[in-house]
Amino acid sequence: MLLGFEPLQLFFLFFSSFIVCFVLTPIVMRKMKQVGIVGVDVHKTDKPEIPEMGGLSIVFTLIFGSFLSVVLFSEYFEEVMVFLAVVLIAAFVGIIDDLRGLNALLKPFLLVLACIPVILSGLYSPHPAFPFIGKTRLTIIYFVLIPLVVAVPANAANMIDVLNGAMSGTCAIIAGTVLVCSLILDSEVGLLLSLILFASLLAFWYFNRYPARGFAGDTGSLSVGAALGGIAVVGSVEIVVLVAMMPLIMNSFYILASIGGLKERREIERPTYLMPDGYISATENPKAPLTLTRIFLIRRPLKEGEILKGFYLLALVSAVLAIMTALLIP
Repeated sequence: MLLGFEPLQLFFLFFSSFIVCFVLTPIVMRKMKQVGIVGVDVHKTDKPEIPEMGGLSIVFTLIFGSFLSVVLFSEYFEEVMVFLAVVLIAAFVGIIDDLRGLNALLKPFLLVLACIPVILSGLYSPHPAFPFIGKTRLTIIYFVLIPLVVAVPANAANMIDVLNGAMSGTCAIIAGTVLVCSLILDSEVGLLLSLILFASLLAFWYFNRYPARGFAGDTGSLSVGAALGGIAVVGSVEIVVLVAMMPLIMNSFYILASIGGLKERREIERPTYLMPDGYISATENPKAPLTLTRIFLIRRPLKEGEILKGFYLLALVSAVLAIMTALLIP
């Protein structure tokens, strides 16, 4: 037994979610290509047009996985439905942003709305546990921070999605880490929800990895980030999610700090440029934002695959720190 779950049931949930996303992803990407929803891969010398909004397959899989988990574990019906509501609100915001484009200030505000299902349900505990200290009492502060727990991860996942497989790969590592930490912290809800997300991201990463056959789009990245935030609150694993997501959160902090707040994409200078030989180099433009990618390129230009290895390594280091954090919580 794993926290009261039958291992075979958990494996069935994981395997089913993985297969659904693995089958759906190429179908969604092919459909996006047919209707002309594509984006240019600016980090390739031939500038290929790649299907956008492929992250819809992740959303569909999370819907499937949520309903299947309710069938298998009906006692968690409310928690799973609240999680799904958070994901769907973020997905809706992402779809609008992909198709129409959203104002730089409006998008974060709309993402804050994704926390409403959590607040209305009351499925949160204002007693987050810290290493060595254990559970704390942050009744008022925690309530105020709930919107940020959803909006910040959503924006962080969105801002890291700049290279093939960057978002899907790092977030798959994070979801797997939360899965392990949920076992350590005896969080049944955290285990259940992170299992579904982990399976979805692993399957999607196969098609999104370098060289990508499709992009997640804002639909995918915002949904995945909001899902991690939802798991953090509903599963009471806030601290480990924060530690695991630190590279993504720091990347978004660097960007916002260096450009002086939220701005439209067209107002932001590109932090990198592609060289004729296929290497990516950091720009010397002082107005360009400071990003994690640009930091990797400070010493010398790198191939996209080399930069991605740095992303994954940072995610793995944060994963180890998150697991250590979980082990140190009384």
